[in-house]
Amino acid sequence: MKADDAEMSEDRFRIRPENSRFPVSIVWTPLPLITWIIPVIGHLGICTTSGIIRDFAGPYHVSEDDMAFGSPTKYWQLSMHKVKKVPWDQAVSEASDEYKTRMHNLFCDNCHSHVAMALNLMHYDSSSSWNMVKLWFFMLVYGKYVSFGGFLKTWMPFLFIVAIVIAITLALKGV
Repeated sequence: MKADDAEMSEDRFRIRPENSRFPVSIVWTPLPLITWIIPVIGHLGICTTSGIIRDFAGPYHVSEDDMAFGSPTKYWQLSMHKVKKVPWDQAVSEASDEYKTRMHNLFCDNCHSHVAMALNLMHYDSSSSWNMVKLWFFMLVYGKYVSFGGFLKTWMPFLFIVAIVIAITLALKGV
């Protein structure tokens, strides 16, 4: 019976991109224009244990299951075993409640800060020093694309712009 319980528990945290469910995960989606120029910069959200996405979408607004810039293209699933203090869902809820009272600032109090606050509240991985840069780096290293379409949605605009710049450069050199 223990093996069945463990299997059911594992299934509970299964990633289901077709339903936009990413339990115990941080999710990422491209930001129009910014990601087109710098593909490693995007918008973050954090998911509950049932996979519901919460993201600091703008001033005084934390959306639920409706990411500000579209469905996730990348995710980084974390481990419940690394939650040390406040339970996962409670930390996500408390961070979301706090960010519903904050003005959005693109450079220093944004979606990354919202996710960092949730991780700091739960002392994820025995750390209370989660921040924008650390999350950006870890998402870059550990993030997985939801699908090949997610990869294309992230990189195609950038590659298109690079191709245009190269074409214009070559055309001007030929003149």
